[in-house]
Amino acid sequence: MKKIFTLTFILFNLMGFGQTAYIPNYGSDNVTVIDVATNSYITTIPVGTEPDGVSVSNDGNRVYITNYFGNSVSVINTTTNTVSNTIAVGSNPFGIAVSPDDSKFYVANVNANTVNVINIATNGVTASIAVGNSPLGVSITPDGSKVYVTNSNINTVSVINTATNSVLSTIVVGTSPTGITTSPDGSKVYVANLNSHSVSVISTAANNVTATIPVGNNPYGIAISPDGTKVYVANRGNYTISVINTTTNSIEATIQIDCISPQGISVSPDGSKLYVACYQAQRVSVINTTTDTVSTQLGAGSNPVALGNFISSHVSGIPSLTNPTSALSIYPNPSNGLFTISNNSQLSILNSQLTVTDVLGNIICQQSKVTENTVSIDLRTQANGVYFVKMITNNETLLGKLVKE
Repeated sequence: MKKIFTLTFILFNLMGFGQTAYIPNYGSDNVTVIDVATNSYITTIPVGTEPDGVSVSNDGNRVYITNYFGNSVSVINTTTNTVSNTIAVGSNPFGIAVSPDDSKFYVANVNANTVNVINIATNGVTASIAVGNSPLGVSITPDGSKVYVTNSNINTVSVINTATNSVLSTIVVGTSPTGITTSPDGSKVYVANLNSHSVSVISTAANNVTATIPVGNNPYGIAISPDGTKVYVANRGNYTISVINTTTNSIEATIQIDCISPQGISVSPDGSKLYVACYQAQRVSVINTTTDTVSTQLGAGSNPVALGNFISSHVSGIPSLTNPTSALSIYPNPSNGLFTISNNSQLSILNSQLTVTDVLGNIICQQSKVTENTVSIDLRTQANGVYFVKMITNNETLLGKLVKE
């Protein structure tokens, strides 16, 4: 008998999708919130002491901020833009990353030489994994099977097996590795080496360095475009952004910015804009990725760091639920990539418009008009991870999450 999982969809009218940047300000113990669509200030959220690292949940509902001197993680509710919880972790937490299925997150504790694993449902620490000396950056593969951690004082990257919470490999990289990011297909990891002025490219299949790319002075933050074709590196020593072509592993552009000590860096979900936290300038530089020029400068708090992905894609402007008990059947979910959506007694998917996107907002597949009471979605050629399905019919929008594993 086929097991059916019921996935509840939220119904709302005239839905708008919001993209919001959350910038931790190390010197003022708060987070600046910016509307990415309009590049306008929204609010400032007080958090713990000396916030530095940041990660956004894949459903966009929460943002996690590491508080370096507070030895804690602040959990921000993105609907209310308030702190909903504070979680005690190890000594001097820095880098942080949420798992693709939003079930846990991983925190690098600089002075404890550990990575904490936190259960998102309970907000409790479930494991503490010994890694190298002074772990800083954290990145997770799209299938959630591996976590990569930069060890800044011993020039290595620890590779964690998430099934066993143990280190399965240690990779030698450049000097003082800091920021780290993973390609959308999960095949490569890119590491910014602060004091060797380079980026190491790691194969996740072999867990070895396949290329070393010279960049600007003192590279710190690093981010990859949604399509995986470009890597952006914030060089805090000479106030530039290096743009790496991931096919050739070469620099295709260097962007000079009026930004003293650029550190954290994130790409908008559509890939059109780049946001850079300027540590000593108390602002955020916004770069047009088509022209590779600075389009605007936005104010921030004192000493913004923002190591990690700080841009949230979430639903905004939601009124009360049209029918909070309604649900559609999706089975199996999780699956190997084949999903079936069917009607129930309260909701009809007939004639609806269907769109499936990945966590970065890239469109995976679309159907302009559903012509039957069941619809199949085939994600078998896509990487394991979380995907979102949106169905629009009769001025109502249904949202849901698919998990491929």
